[in-house]
Amino acid sequence: VLNEKKLQEVDSLWKEFETPEKANKIVKLKHFEKFQDTTEALAASTALVEGKLSKNLKKILKKIVAKDAHEQLAVADAKLGGVIKDKLNLSCIHSPMVTELMRGIRSQIEGLITGLPSREMAAMCLGLAHSLSRYKLKFSPDKVDTMIIQAISLLDDLDKELNNYIMRCREWYGWHFPELGKIITDNLTYCKCVRKVGDRSNFASSDVSDILPEEIEADVKAAAEISMGTEVSEEDINNIIHLCDQVIEISEYRTQLYDYLKNRMMAIAPNLTVMVGELVGARLIAHAGSLLNLAKHPASTVQLLGAEKALFRALKTKRDTPKFGLIYHASLVGQSNPKNKGKISRMLAAKTALTIRYDALGEDTNAEMGAENRLKVETRLRLLEERGIRRISGTGKALAKADKYQNKSEVKIFDPSGDSTLPAASKKRKIQEVEEQDAEVAVKAKKFKAEMK
Repeated sequence: VLNEKKLQEVDSLWKEFETPEKANKIVKLKHFEKFQDTTEALAASTALVEGKLSKNLKKILKKIVAKDAHEQLAVADAKLGGVIKDKLNLSCIHSPMVTELMRGIRSQIEGLITGLPSREMAAMCLGLAHSLSRYKLKFSPDKVDTMIIQAISLLDDLDKELNNYIMRCREWYGWHFPELGKIITDNLTYCKCVRKVGDRSNFASSDVSDILPEEIEADVKAAAEISMGTEVSEEDINNIIHLCDQVIEISEYRTQLYDYLKNRMMAIAPNLTVMVGELVGARLIAHAGSLLNLAKHPASTVQLLGAEKALFRALKTKRDTPKFGLIYHASLVGQSNPKNKGKISRMLAAKTALTIRYDALGEDTNAEMGAENRLKVETRLRLLEERGIRRISGTGKALAKADKYQNKSEVKIFDPSGDSTLPAASKKRKIQEVEEQDAEVAVKAKKFKAEMK
């Protein structure tokens, strides 16, 4: 900095950088022949953004220290200043004055630095902006939840298509060999068997032992001889075989996609995966939009994610609200009794919300927290399940309380007071009250007669 007095006027500092001539009077940028090209300079600037010091930058800073140990280094980022102070013991300053100075230098950087083409300068600025944005967003290629959202959506689409294809295949081939559908219940095995054999007349001479067990193979061959299906042409069989090929290929791709999803979930959200499983965890992330958005939801919202329609319908009609949404498909909720599903889902949602925040905002990638919380939920589930057993058997310590003893041998007598529907008098009236009431009635009768006369 050539004129430090101008820097004190922070509010009007921008006027000194209106033109390159004025900027050259305030600041002079030293050129160090350390970077061979723009790519090397960009790599050094990216390292600066991430809080790292490159070897070339350390040499430059050491030269500054050797020249004048009392100089202060102005840094645009306070964290970077802390790193420089720890590594090189060089005092750094970060203030609004420095921010305005950096902004002025950026606005006139082409006039302050000579010998660099504008094209390379634009490429360097763009790369630095990208690296800065990536650092601010803490973008990491290993933690991209977009892959999970697309994978679980594709997995659901594949399941729907597989169901449609398999249903069409069973109905289509069922006209020719209807008994096969009742004997072979597994869809993939059914398609493999149809693709290998084709026409039902080939079952007698075909060997399908690699697909079917011996007992089922014998049943299929026996049914093929007495089948009541219609005869079809060879072209029909070829089209059915092509459909079976599609089903088998999609099934194999679905298996591969599920393995990919499992690996991505364990890399991005290991604790959430341990708590609720890969599929439920991926659906929760997809429903919220991202892992960070899911981490912002409270436990009550996590419990009801996926049941918004039922929730608002219940609020509108003033009925009971739902107890679970997507979390209902978790294994812990599925293995509990219907009576305890609400309690377990509420506790599981609370623990799941903690694990989601740990996965989204924590730096560790282990699944110890998820395993610990799952153990707590399992212990609670075991206590709820055993409570009913203890009450029946009477072996529980807290619940094995003896009932009050009642003597059953006493003779009970029928109480006739319950037969009358008339209200019972609380007490008998005294004779004096009756006489006074009769006297009042007689006086009123005399007055009435006198008025009539």
